[in-house]
Amino acid sequence: MPVLFVGHGSPMNAIEDNPFSQEWRRLGETLPRPKAILCISAHWETRGVGVTAMPHPRTIHDFGGFPRELFAAQYPAPGNPELAAQVQSVIQTEPVILDDAWGLDHGCWSVLKPMFPAADIPVVQLSLDTRQPGSWHYSLGKELLSLRDQGILILASGNIVHNLGRVRLNFDDPRGFNVPFAFDWATEASDLFKKLIMEDRHAELADYLSLGSAVRMAVPTPEHYLPLLYALALKQADETVTLFNDQAVAGSLTMTSLLIQ
Repeated sequence: MPVLFVGHGSPMNAIEDNPFSQEWRRLGETLPRPKAILCISAHWETRGVGVTAMPHPRTIHDFGGFPRELFAAQYPAPGNPELAAQVQSVIQTEPVILDDAWGLDHGCWSVLKPMFPAADIPVVQLSLDTRQPGSWHYSLGKELLSLRDQGILILASGNIVHNLGRVRLNFDDPRGFNVPFAFDWATEASDLFKKLIMEDRHAELADYLSLGSAVRMAVPTPEHYLPLLYALALKQADETVTLFNDQAVAGSLTMTSLLIQ
């Protein structure tokens, strides 16, 4: 199976018809149909590593200040306890907890709702231990490689540039978070990240805090960046990276996404 890193941006993308959700929809129509989906989302941070193991994960509305329509949205995809147990077994370097409390957060379902609207493909989430450095996450991602050969779509979801404290919104613009605009430091960081991605310079990307002040502005906290490292870790030597939704919005976010195949 291919591997995806998706810049998920605003949860409103789940219910809006915009260029980002349209591209997710196109991918859902053109990718090989997955047997199941393993999602690594920026929005499930834990101590240690957990994987959702319930047969019917709930839809988590882990945000505030959005319209009632978004809170009413559901994504009733089944879980897959067998896949959860398999994830637990293929990760050899860390103990993995089978979790029955979390569900599907918006980093996961806001992308999958346009991509696979029937919600009929089983979905499992893997958590992020954000106390760990980038190299640790990159190494952990490599342990998931065998799942690709079994028809599992690995979907990493975050945003490469993500500084909510610097977001600039125009409340008169109906596009909300999706107004195209980038601060100079966000553009500098995004350009560097894309250069390193396309040149397979993964060690530098894992050690992102050493990449300069623009990158430190772009990644003030690690949770939205770390999913990228899981996707890159799964890239094989004969595979290519295709960028899509490569757009900066609201000054300090990028929707830049990767298809690896």
